[in-house]
Amino acid sequence: MDPKRELGRCRRRQPAKLRRETVLTSPAVPPAAKGKRPATRLYAILARDARTGVVFRRGPSRQVQLIRWDLRDDTFEHGQWFKGRIYERRCDLSPSGKLLLYFAATHRAPFYTWTALSKPPFFTALALWPKGDAWGGGGMLDDEETVLLNYLPDGDAPRFPLAEGFRLKPGMQVKPCGQWSGRGEDEPLNTLLLERAGWRLVERGEGEARGLKAPEIYKFSKPQVREKDGPGGRRLQMLLRVVGRAGKPFYGLDYRVVDRDGTVLVDLPETDWADWDGGDLVFARAGCLHRLRKSRFRDYADKGEDAFLRLHDFSDARFAPLEAPYAAW
Repeated sequence: MDPKRELGRCRRRQPAKLRRETVLTSPAVPPAAKGKRPATRLYAILARDARTGVVFRRGPSRQVQLIRWDLRDDTFEHGQWFKGRIYERRCDLSPSGKLLLYFAATHRAPFYTWTALSKPPFFTALALWPKGDAWGGGGMLDDEETVLLNYLPDGDAPRFPLAEGFRLKPGMQVKPCGQWSGRGEDEPLNTLLLERAGWRLVERGEGEARGLKAPEIYKFSKPQVREKDGPGGRRLQMLLRVVGRAGKPFYGLDYRVVDRDGTVLVDLPETDWADWDGGDLVFARAGCLHRLRKSRFRDYADKGEDAFLRLHDFSDARFAPLEAPYAAW
């Protein structure tokens, strides 16, 4: 049983209603309850062929900022904010990191939900495919010129019409995203993205569904485990323990690094995201990005979290309007 299954501004050639939908305007930020600031959640995608990536910073829950990450020197370009929901597990970077394919929702007219291409760190759409609901959506960038769109194909000769006022760059093509294109929610697309990135499922896990009104929609008695090979026989493991928690990240994840024999070298409970950057471990937790250099893995046994290098704390970021330096391709 799959628990997950259960459960920009672009002015040129756009009609007025489209401009209103894609423009990023500064919303009123509600005061935090009893002086407590909203939790910050981070999720990153690393480019396949370049030392770059993007970070989605979420918090409050209906505000997301896009940030470009230069992994060569761990510097960050803080980009546009979006008032709505970005489904980060249905997003992808092109191999160079120059294009982002993302799935977004405001649940308001005219589109309600949509998939778009943009240039990080901006959400301003270069191309936009209306969706209307949260079934499917998003997709994969097979290369710099091929979009695998996670929509149901339209007949035997798939057509994926763009919203009025948008066009593709000459030479770009759009195809369905595999045999299950347009089906499911985060799954099965999330699994396709993880598998392409080198993650493999090693334990399916065991658990039970508790219903949409329960504090936890799905609770594992034995976690689902994926792992990704690192240098020197090390393996990064992702442990999914719960899905659909109230007031917490939707996916309750722990990460850990084990050696060839399965001995735990680094333990990262309640971590939003983690991956390998070369031989280094990079991860996001409690609104901060961290790095554990491959040369310092042995230090963790004695120093614990003091061995981590904190790259940036994103907790204090606040919504600010920012216009993209482009209007079209």
